[in-house]
Amino acid sequence: MPLSPRRALPVMFASALLLAGCGASTGDPPGDDGKRAGAPPGDPAGLSKDGVRITAWGGGGEGGDDEQSPAAVEFEVTNREAEPFTYTVTFDFLSDSGGVLENARQVVPAVGPGRTVASTVGIPTTRPDSRDRPQVRIGKVRRVPTDEAPTGSGPCPASGVQLMADDGEAAMGLRVVGLRLTNCGTDAYHIEGYPSLGLLDEERQPVRGVRIVDGSGGVATVSGFDAPPRPVSLRPGETASAGLMWRNTTGSGVAANVPYVRVAAKPGAPPVVVTPELDLGTTGRLGVSAWKKEPAR
Repeated sequence: MPLSPRRALPVMFASALLLAGCGASTGDPPGDDGKRAGAPPGDPAGLSKDGVRITAWGGGGEGGDDEQSPAAVEFEVTNREAEPFTYTVTFDFLSDSGGVLENARQVVPAVGPGRTVASTVGIPTTRPDSRDRPQVRIGKVRRVPTDEAPTGSGPCPASGVQLMADDGEAAMGLRVVGLRLTNCGTDAYHIEGYPSLGLLDEERQPVRGVRIVDGSGGVATVSGFDAPPRPVSLRPGETASAGLMWRNTTGSGVAANVPYVRVAAKPGAPPVVVTPELDLGTTGRLGVSAWKKEPAR
C-alpha cells in the first residue's frame, strides 16, 4: 500500500507503547478450563471479540476466604487470516454497575495463519473493588501484520531501526502522540524531514478526507512543533523523536477515527503500523513535525 509522502514531529513525550507478551501456540483452540480456574464473570457478549476469547481465570483457586484469588485472566487468540498477525488486546475490569475502573493490555506476537495461541493477562494489583473476581470484558482488539508490527524491546529488525508510538498526551481536546525511532543496528542511520504516513481505518484500509500538514498547520501552538527539518544521523543506540498532533472537535459531517497509522522513517524505508487511535472528529486535519534527535541518556 503506497504511503503518503507526508511527515511527523519532534515531540517531547516518549514512553514505549507496546508491552511484550507471549503465548503458547496450539494446533486447536483450547477449551474453557472452568473446572480448574473458574469461568470469568461478566456479560458473555464481552468475553469474545474479533478473534479473541476469554476462557478462564488463571493462577489461583475459586476465590473465597481460604482460597487464593486468581492472578490472571486466560484468553486465546485465533488468526483467521492468511498471514501472521500480531495482536494487542485491551481488557476492561468493571465495577458492579458496569463502569470501567481499570484496564490492562497484552501483546500476542506472530500468531500464524489458522492458528490459535493461548495467553494470559494479569489482573491489576489494585483491584477495581472489593470482589475477588471483578467482571472483565475485551475492550479493544488491534492487529497488524507481523512483518509491519513494532518490535519494541525485541530483536532488532532487518531495517536496523525500531519504531514505536507512545501513549500520547491529551488536554482540552488537543492530542499529541510521539513517535520514537531508535537505531538498534551496527551502522549509522540517516534521516531528514518527516516520517511518511498512511492513515488506516478499522479494517486497515486507507482513510480519505484527512489533510496531513507539516508542522502544526493551525491545529495548536506547541513549542518546537514547527521547528524546520534538519539532517539527523543516529549512531547505534541513539534515538530520534517525532509526533502527531490533532484536535478531536466534532461539528457537522462525519467524524474520522483512525486506529492505525502506517509509518516509514523516510521514503522507501520498511513501514511499521502503530495504533495511536486518532480520534480526529470532523476536523479533517493532522499536524506532523520533523524528526529531531533526542539527547543522549
